[in-house]
Amino acid sequence: MQIIHKIDNFLYTIFPSVIQGDQQSLLNAIQDFYTYGPYKPKVTIDNDFVSIEIDTPTILAQDIDYQKVIAFCEKRKYADAKPILKKLIEKNPSNSEYHRIMGQILSDEGDQEEAINCLIDALRWDSKNGWALLMMGNIFAKFKDDVPTAMKYYDQALIANPKDNITINNIGANLMQQGKLEEAKKYFYEALKINDQYANTHFALGMIAEMEADLQSAFYSTIQAIKLNKSKDVLYQNSVRQAFEISKKIIATDTGKKIFREYRHKLEFDGDRKIDIIQDEEIPTAAKFEFAENYDRETHIVKYKPSYPAVEHLIMHELVHLDFVIEARKGELNQLFISTQNHKTEFIKGLEPTIKKFNKMGISEKSIADYCSNLFEGMNRQIFNTPIDLFIENFLYNEFAELRPFQFISLYNMLQEGLKAVTDKKIVELSPKDIISKSKVYNFVNAIQFKELFGFDFIKDFNATPSEMKLATDFYDEYLQYKEDKEPAEEYELVLHWAEDLKLDKNFELVNEHEYRTKRTDIDNLLSSIEKDPYDLESKDPYKQREMDKFQKSQEQIGINMAVAMFMVDALQFFEAMPQEEIKKIAIEIAMQGTQGYRPDKDNYRINSIKGKTFSGYHILAYYYVSWSLAIPEMVSQLNLPYEAEYKMALTMHKPNK
Repeated sequence: MQIIHKIDNFLYTIFPSVIQGDQQSLLNAIQDFYTYGPYKPKVTIDNDFVSIEIDTPTILAQDIDYQKVIAFCEKRKYADAKPILKKLIEKNPSNSEYHRIMGQILSDEGDQEEAINCLIDALRWDSKNGWALLMMGNIFAKFKDDVPTAMKYYDQALIANPKDNITINNIGANLMQQGKLEEAKKYFYEALKINDQYANTHFALGMIAEMEADLQSAFYSTIQAIKLNKSKDVLYQNSVRQAFEISKKIIATDTGKKIFREYRHKLEFDGDRKIDIIQDEEIPTAAKFEFAENYDRETHIVKYKPSYPAVEHLIMHELVHLDFVIEARKGELNQLFISTQNHKTEFIKGLEPTIKKFNKMGISEKSIADYCSNLFEGMNRQIFNTPIDLFIENFLYNEFAELRPFQFISLYNMLQEGLKAVTDKKIVELSPKDIISKSKVYNFVNAIQFKELFGFDFIKDFNATPSEMKLATDFYDEYLQYKEDKEPAEEYELVLHWAEDLKLDKNFELVNEHEYRTKRTDIDNLLSSIEKDPYDLESKDPYKQREMDKFQKSQEQIGINMAVAMFMVDALQFFEAMPQEEIKKIAIEIAMQGTQGYRPDKDNYRINSIKGKTFSGYHILAYYYVSWSLAIPEMVSQLNLPYEAEYKMALTMHKPNK
């Protein structure tokens, strides 16, 4: 078959990679396009036309046998492949690729001399056969120990395939096997310039760096190999093994201790408090931070279990908790996670089916009580720590690159613990399904980050349901929105968001630390703050504002809230004959009680000035709005209650007593 193209602007349009006016560029592009397997076309340029001759009959006659040869070679069935290949060579001896494949077969069978002869034939028919050049180099480097001769073939392979990163990578691999590390690195770096997504190259550079005792570089390259490997093949398994081996070597050095000692010193200066670091096998987690303020002592304490691997990472993790708190405190934005006996009681009520099951099993009351307490406390640790830990691990990964091997081993170990806690058959059978599911979501989020940081994919191991996977993915996506430009204390927003989505927000309260501590311990400051802002309208608490924003949005969606309007009618009737000063007194009491926020879904609110009456959430909000509208109208807008329309409706509905 013959194809003819006119050399004009249209030809350059359909072959956009061709440099206009460059005949060699045009020849190469057209030959590459019309090559079919080992069958190359004959391309000639005559004046303003380019002619392509394709040997269609040969392709039709020989391609079936050629594909058989390839299939046999892939299965290393050389005895079946060679007879077919010999016939192909007899029919078409000018096909360079036939000779190259025969050379590869002979080399694999150990006959290097005959392999060289076949490869020479391949190169005589096509001196730019890159695979033949590469194989010749490999044979001379590996079997002849003749590196200078091998380099001649390798250099020609580069000229023949300047954009073929795999060829260049293979050259580096063979040089590395010969102990020529410096020469090998040059080829690997060239391969990365062409394609930095090829896992094999990163793995090889990791091996060389380990041989040269550059362990940090070795770890980095090996992790890159894991991240870029999309299938758990032999290379992946070798990369994983290499990552663990390198990490253990680094952990055995003093690197981690130097890192956390320097960081501790910085935080002691920033926070103006000493930090002690002590071992404690009795703590319920791998490590914990004890804030001095919570224990009425002068020093902070980091406790960790020495039995855990890479404890330097555990220590650093806890120190970052403090770092975040120091930054949040500068703007009086830090939050305290408070969980009371009431929270615990409500949580345990939900465990009634499990408790009954344990009773039937004959488990003692004490054991059941301990189990419930541990479940509550463990769930709370996940609620609070999971969102914050994402920011901490991202901070450690980016700010302390030398700590990454410690971080890798430590997180891997804890991820395995988390995985077992939500997939172990016995644990799952005994535990409440709802709690297991929620815990799995939190653990799943950690697994997503671990994959992002280190390339290890344990996500499928969680056997998560589609809804659990979606929830965890949504959580992680929300974290990503905050990750790059997180402001101090924003991590607490995720703590609350995720707990609400999992219906775990009744386990705790988040309160502003500054207000909590000053109101509890400093009566002078409390009185001063009341004097300046007696109705708590200027509170800096971002979470109270967030709750108000969410509340207002929900009210906008509802439209006019008829329940509120009717409660306002009740309030107007109640206040109708009351002196304004008395209304103002009640308004202030409602405001003072509301500094912690009123929730529409709660009942049994009481106001001392209104004897014998209990209020639902909407009821008290209605009285709140009406009392201020009547007694302090100039400040109603500062309440941020979206009830103007309801108030107007209530005024039209209210019939004053005559």
